[in-house]
Amino acid sequence: MKKGQIGFSLIELLVVVAIILIIAAIAIPSFLHAKMSANESSAVSSMHAVSTAEIGYSNTFMNIGFSVALADLGTGGLSPCPGTANASCFIDPSLASGTKSGFVFTYVQNNGSTPSIAYTCNADPQIPHITGERSFYVDQNNDITAASPGPANAGSPPL
Repeated sequence: MKKGQIGFSLIELLVVVAIILIIAAIAIPSFLHAKMSANESSAVSSMHAVSTAEIGYSNTFMNIGFSVALADLGTGGLSPCPGTANASCFIDPSLASGTKSGFVFTYVQNNGSTPSIAYTCNADPQIPHITGERSFYVDQNNDITAASPGPANAGSPPL
């Protein structure tokens, strides 16, 4: 700024804006990658919660075995939770709804026997490459596997 001049020149303002844009261009991809990593960590934790909840559910409701639906492991929208086969209170309501932290959870009970002795649960990103890179899988063996790209299955590499 020249002596006696009030305010900044257009060139000085453009230089400041350019510096801010350069910093933003460096920071935003790192932030997005950190957000994806956080979503994936939450999905793995949720898969562990589902697996643990299924063990508790099958021990509590031995005549059913593993739950019929993911929602059965939640509260069923009731407060206080009744602790029934349709609202067993083992997992939080957001996970029981099938969507949490940018991932969609798909649960399937093996209906081949009663009580049920098998289930599968997949966690896939809602928006691939935005909410997450990898997909996750767990079943009655309690082994969490991951795959990228595409859905994970029992043959995917374990975590």
